[in-house]
Amino acid sequence: MNVLDSFRLDGRLALVTGSSAGLGLAIARGLAQAGARVVLNGRDPARLAQAEAQLRGEGLEVVSRGFDVTERAAVDAAIAGIERELGAIEILVNNAGIQRRAPFQDFAQADWQELMRTNLDSVFQVGQAVARCMIPRGRGRIINICSVMSELGRPGIVPYTASKGAVKMLTKGMAVDLGPLGINVNGIGPGYFKTELNRKLIDDPAFSGWLIGRTPSRRWGEVEELAGAAVFLASEAGRFVNGHILYVDGGLTASV
Repeated sequence: MNVLDSFRLDGRLALVTGSSAGLGLAIARGLAQAGARVVLNGRDPARLAQAEAQLRGEGLEVVSRGFDVTERAAVDAAIAGIERELGAIEILVNNAGIQRRAPFQDFAQADWQELMRTNLDSVFQVGQAVARCMIPRGRGRIINICSVMSELGRPGIVPYTASKGAVKMLTKGMAVDLGPLGINVNGIGPGYFKTELNRKLIDDPAFSGWLIGRTPSRRWGEVEELAGAAVFLASEAGRFVNGHILYVDGGLTASV
């Protein structure tokens, strides 16, 4: 196989959770541009429909399935429905996540539980449901979206950091269990990207100046720059990469 051809995903079915906007939408677009049939997921029907229409307007093969990744029964029903109606899920990207900010001593218990359900429990639940379908086929790719906060800390986001550190180790553990069964499990650790979720930080001159000075590439990331890493890990080009966290952060985690 030509090395460039090994990056193609033609005909493969991919599910990307939390893909109605931001990094998830960019990853979904990249997988579809590489030839995959992509299932978009989200909880907001209007945003999900808008994302589907946008990608279809670009000539990409996508469908959407709205379900709550924090609800186990909804996850199991949705995965079974996708497998029955659309075909075998060969690529899963666990991207759904939220952020909540408060000093550690003031962080509300309810916010902690919501964040952990969304950022961590969903990865376990969707990952397990999809892995159970992949195992009899003896193949599959699972990509969990981690963060630079899987390695680093920042003021006011202790629970988020805890959740993303846990996703990193969940990824490694999944790779150990599922690797012998033909399934590769890896993670992507995004740095700071220009998304609507980060709008307040982008518009804060003090924070933006600090970040640019702290990042060796001296800029924010653009969302489309995350897609290549996902395509690589989902494709035959990455077939011997397993249990790895690929940081796409402009060098942030390499710098003191």
